[in-house]
Order: sequence, then C-alpha cells, then structure tokens
Amino acid sequence: MLLNRVEFALMNNPVRVAIQRHFEAERLLAMGGAVPGAAALEVGCGRGVGVELVLDRFGAARVDGFDLDPRMVGLARRRLVRRGECVRLWVGDATRIPAADASYDAVFDFGILHHVPDWRAALGEIHRVLKPGGRFFAEEVFERFLSHPIWRRLLEHPREDRFDRARFRSGLESAGFTVRATRSLGSGFGWFVADRAAGAPAQRGLS
Repeated sequence: MLLNRVEFALMNNPVRVAIQRHFEAERLLAMGGAVPGAAALEVGCGRGVGVELVLDRFGAARVDGFDLDPRMVGLARRRLVRRGECVRLWVGDATRIPAADASYDAVFDFGILHHVPDWRAALGEIHRVLKPGGRFFAEEVFERFLSHPIWRRLLEHPREDRFDRARFRSGLESAGFTVRATRSLGSGFGWFVADRAAGAPAQRGLS
C-alpha cells in the first residue's frame, strides 16, 4: 500500500531518521552482525536512509533498493546520487522482486512488510532472492499497534491477516528461514534476524 499524507510526513522527518539510524539499525546490527562486502537488497527503501545504513554500518559493498511509492524512490535517488554504481534503485513490489534466485547475501526490511497485504508472499520472494546462507534483517510493526483506534484513524494499512511476533516468526519459518534472533518492544514492534539455510531450495508461490 502507498503511504497516505500523514504517514508520508511521519516517514520523512529528522526524528524518523534518528530512530532508524541510532536505534533500529543498531539493534539489528547487534542481533545479526555486519555483512562486509555483501551484495544487499533493501525492501521498501523509502528516502534512502536505510540504503546508507546498509552501506555504512553493515558494511555492504553494494545495495539495491526499491519502493512501491515513486515519490520515495525519487527522494532516494537524490539522496544517494553520490554513491554511484554501488546503489541501484527502482519502483517495485515486494511480492514480485525482479531479481534472479540467490542474488543477494543479505536483505533488509526497515518496517515495510506490515504495509504489504500478502506479506507471506513477500517473505517467499525474500527467501528466493537470498543466497543459501544469506541473512534477512527485519524490523516490523505488529497488529496490536496498528489496530489502536488513533493509528487506525490516521494511517492506512491492510487489516486482514496481520501479524504479531509469533505469527511473523511462523511466517519466516514457513518461507524456509531459520530464525536466529528476535526481540520486541512491548507488543507493538519487533526485530528479527533469519537465515536461508545453506543448500535450501528457493520457496515459491507462498501466500
């Protein structure tokens, strides 16, 4: 789903950047470690802050990123223009990633999959494009937070088949991942690190 005006403003301000840079990314880094020299993908790249973090904090050599919202991709391209050929961006859908099987050493999700109606299919695609032994880093928002009357009034999210910590973990495992670490903040937010097992076949057609 595309962001409405309220959420677009929430995602494009210095407070959001500070939280992503100093809290979310650092937690995932502590849980899953760096990926030096990796070919990485960010699902839902937004304005490009996550791409910078994957390069600078996680140590990836190159990062591809996409977002469903063309406005966000435009902002990211302007932000990342000096990164040159180590960054590639496009407008795209997490349930149909235009990449070959086993393309990436690492995939990152900074709070995107709760926007995706068929988030299970997106997990299947992420598993498919990861190399065997590759790692998935995810920070997500849970159903309990999204169902609060205030946020339901201000924000637009899919309402069917949402997840909490246990359901997201189950979704990861059903997609073929081995979950390495999870953490949560109350019942509203969670962090996950999961691997595609070495030699595991790509998962297709999940829904």
